[in-house]
Amino acid sequence: MADVKLHGFWFSPFVLRVVWTLKVKGIPYEYIEEDPANKTPQLLEYNPVHKKVPVFVHDGKPVCESIIIVEYIDEIWSQNPLVPADPYERAIARFWVRYIDDMISAVLLPLCRSNDIAEREEIIKEIWARFRVIEEQCSGDQKKFLGGDTFNIVDIAFGSFARFILALEDMFEVKILEAERFPHLHTWFNNFMDVPAIRDNHPDQEKLVACIRFMRDKLR
Repeated sequence: MADVKLHGFWFSPFVLRVVWTLKVKGIPYEYIEEDPANKTPQLLEYNPVHKKVPVFVHDGKPVCESIIIVEYIDEIWSQNPLVPADPYERAIARFWVRYIDDMISAVLLPLCRSNDIAEREEIIKEIWARFRVIEEQCSGDQKKFLGGDTFNIVDIAFGSFARFILALEDMFEVKILEAERFPHLHTWFNNFMDVPAIRDNHPDQEKLVACIRFMRDKLR
């Protein structure tokens, strides 16, 4: 049996991507919870460039960056594939993963840090504009998942973002992923949460909100 370990923070949406992938694949692994303020020597050794989680360790060999890890796992363990086999479909999936990652850095982090209500409203409008693109391009035509009828890497990428958005909705007492505004995405989210590996493996909402509040206070 392969020696599989995952270094992470329980609240990280990027770590959650790897957890979901391992659960979908049914791969047993050892999880090492890292302390953001006191990272283990192993983490710093495995990821000396960015010194960040997630770090996936397979038979002593570290792999960094969440989507790179997801693709690595999908290549090594072929069951329940997450990356399309067809070259064109694979390219399209990678395009949308990149779009989602760009969206996270452009709007999610600024929203977390926002203190002014007017600023927050502008950021939410930008999130809505980007959600509209995904609503129209990825989740129409009665698709069950963003990649079509089969759960794949695009769902994992966007799902980690959506889970964090729900926590921010609770914290700021706003509605971002509105069913009336985004009916296809709302249906997609329900389908996404029905996947057993997702439903049974996500952070407690109340605990996540408290964690985000704590991190916001530290940034002030």
